[in-house]
Amino acid sequence: MDAGANAPRLQPMSDWNAWLTRWADAGLLDAAAAARIRAYETEHAGSGKLRWPAMAAIAFGALMLGGGVLLFVAAHWDALSPGARFAIVLTMVGGFHVFGAVVGDSVPGLSAALHGVGTVALGAGISLAGQIFNLDEHWPSGILAWAAGAAAAWAVLRQTPQVVLLAILVPAWLLGEWSVAVRYRFDWMTTGVAAAGAFMTALTYFTLAGPSRRTGWQRALLWVGGVALPLSALLLAFASARNWMARDLTESLSLTTQTVGWAAAVGLPLTLALIIRRARTWPFVLAAVWTIVLLFLERAFDTVALYPWWVIGAGGLVAWGINEGRSERVNMGAAFFAATVVAFYFSEVMDKLGRSASLIGLGLLFLAGGWALERLRRRLVLQARGMA
Repeated sequence: MDAGANAPRLQPMSDWNAWLTRWADAGLLDAAAAARIRAYETEHAGSGKLRWPAMAAIAFGALMLGGGVLLFVAAHWDALSPGARFAIVLTMVGGFHVFGAVVGDSVPGLSAALHGVGTVALGAGISLAGQIFNLDEHWPSGILAWAAGAAAAWAVLRQTPQVVLLAILVPAWLLGEWSVAVRYRFDWMTTGVAAAGAFMTALTYFTLAGPSRRTGWQRALLWVGGVALPLSALLLAFASARNWMARDLTESLSLTTQTVGWAAAVGLPLTLALIIRRARTWPFVLAAVWTIVLLFLERAFDTVALYPWWVIGAGGLVAWGINEGRSERVNMGAAFFAATVVAFYFSEVMDKLGRSASLIGLGLLFLAGGWALERLRRRLVLQARGMA
């Protein structure tokens, strides 16, 4: 009987170099064998992985497959009996996960995509099940159930799509709970809490990766945060403006509701940062202080005070990126600085000049300012990469 038949099966290595170093340090491999293995893997790097066109095709195919299934069900929904509807819901939720398990390790990218579509179908299944049984209860609970399903899928599969869905669904559930708690009334306080929570969550996702190499789920959260951070910053900018809404219903909210809202908006992202970053959490605390001060700054001073505060925030993000060797933070900070300068010109300078002078000034701002900012950005990016 072959002894290798009963040998344990090794899982695919996400970082073969780390394992190789570990085995060499433990004395399981000599230096010459480790060098030969490293040279071989370097020469054949990526030969066993899917290239980005294949990954893009898989992602697009999974998206189209899920959308087609949902459209087919929606088109024939009224003609189905309640029993048939519920059977379709169960098949739709479980079928994709079954196909993903069948594919397994043979095509890991396709398996992860199918499992991701299965978790997306879970949300549709929860909504359809509520429609089948005429459930009209607390609607954020449906998002919470969907997030719980994504968390369970990630605990079992440890795949990136589950992390992305979980990172999106938990803030969506919290925003839904806040909307219900304030009875869908949006004023300076209610919108400020939502904007602060969205901004802090996106910033935390974007900066969770420390000076060391990013893991797969940290890279996924970085992309989620990179997409959400500019949008949440825009929402935060509107929320910090005093006269962007005519109504002010803060007095109608209880102190408990306001306290819970602020604690969730600021405390939950800080808790996540503390769990992941541990001793390197102090920049997140500074970011939380900066966010809270921004929301109260115009009420204490004037609109003009918002622009230097945004410049300070952009500079802090750049310094944070240089300190930890993260060029993406330098690029994001430079983008925030440029957006602040442009916003200041349009709101405070342009209306005080004539049309021709304002256009000339805008052109000079983009040409000279853009050129200077790009040169500075490149130097800072090189400095950040040197720190890495």
